Amino acid sequence: MALRDKAAGLPKEPGVYLFKDDKDVVLYVGKAKDLRSRVSSYLQPSVDLRASRGPEIARLIDALVVDVDVLVCPSEVDALLQENRQPRFNERLRDGKSYPYLQIRTKEDFPRVEITRAPERAGVALYGPFVSVNELRSAVPLMQRVFKFRTCKLDIAEADESRGRFRPCILHAIKQCTAPCAARVSRADYGVQIKLLRAFLDSKGSQVRRELEQKMQAAAAALEYERAAELRDELRAFEGLQKRGLASDDLQPEVFSFPLEAGESLARLGEVLGLPAAPRSVEGVDIAHLAGGQICGAVVSFIDGKSFKDAYRWYKIKTVAGNDDFACIREVVYRRYKHAGMNAELFPDVILIDGGKGQLSAARSAFEDLAFTPPTMIALAKKEEEVHVHGRPDPIRLPRHDAGLRLLQAVRDEAHRFVQRYHHILRKKATLGED
Repeated sequence: MALRDKAAGLPKEPGVYLFKDDKDVVLYVGKAKDLRSRVSSYLQPSVDLRASRGPEIARLIDALVVDVDVLVCPSEVDALLQENRQPRFNERLRDGKSYPYLQIRTKEDFPRVEITRAPERAGVALYGPFVSVNELRSAVPLMQRVFKFRTCKLDIAEADESRGRFRPCILHAIKQCTAPCAARVSRADYGVQIKLLRAFLDSKGSQVRRELEQKMQAAAAALEYERAAELRDELRAFEGLQKRGLASDDLQPEVFSFPLEAGESLARLGEVLGLPAAPRSVEGVDIAHLAGGQICGAVVSFIDGKSFKDAYRWYKIKTVAGNDDFACIREVVYRRYKHAGMNAELFPDVILIDGGKGQLSAARSAFEDLAFTPPTMIALAKKEEEVHVHGRPDPIRLPRHDAGLRLLQAVRDEAHRFVQRYHHILRKKATLGED
């Protein structure tokens, strides 16, 4: 009763709610467009939580939760981003997505540096988690040029006299490793390398980034465009090191602040579509089939110009028989947004359909059976790259290098890639006779 009373007094604003036990430990984190409505929905005696939320959540609310705290956010998108920076109960119950760390094995005589998704609990220095493993992989060789640490998996002991006869790998030849494996560096000197590397990581490389920016600008001013491009790529790789949480906290961030070019694309898209503000969330919808077989659909999500894979969804078509693209699109859109419009999931600013005017009309018709107004709905046809907007008689034709068009193409192409992946899985199962 006390918890229900507290929920009734929560603000009717977007935010994140944190259910806690009697020891003030956070058990579950969720986001809401309306905090009061969302939290209260868990606590009504007439609500069958087992049916609506699942047995694990029902057990959690009934037996363990005694309090709730909230973080009010400016918008639903901000609430979603904040939610993904919190430790979540459901991720501790299941094998959730893991994020990469940079790990230094400090207890070794010659500490190795490695990328891992399963960090050790002791004997290591951890940095991360990082947003992108690809960005991290790009940054490691650049750091090696400066600090010359090893990344191999060899067990190297200072007392091993045979090291003097060992032939080092190519990283030593290109001056990216001081080769402790071949006794080319003392333990003390190698320790200095690692100390400098850790100081760099602790500072997130601010000095190195400034130097790269200055060199890039100087190369561009001298018309050395190839060198400027190389420095730009190095700078981007180092900037990838900024996109991380703190290993000392239980953070697992998926989306961070977007870069300048993404902001420009969003602003341009808002201008093209005549929106009152730049859209922050765009979702792409596509379907796939082969001669009417293994029909499926997919939805991908972009937030602040960056793909947000936690919100990706696959759909196996249930209500359509045969080759009817329009009906398939309608089913996918209906299934995706019937709960989103009722504050159960994020409702995007823009829905992008892969196709033309017919596909857009089919997608829009899905909202005829829903009791809420859809967001801006558009379609992007592959051949002409024309943008069809619901309610406008003529398509929008944008220059090939238009920033808004490039963003839409990225969403459309990602939706196509994602649905084709699911279609391949379904075809493989059908070939093998699996359900």
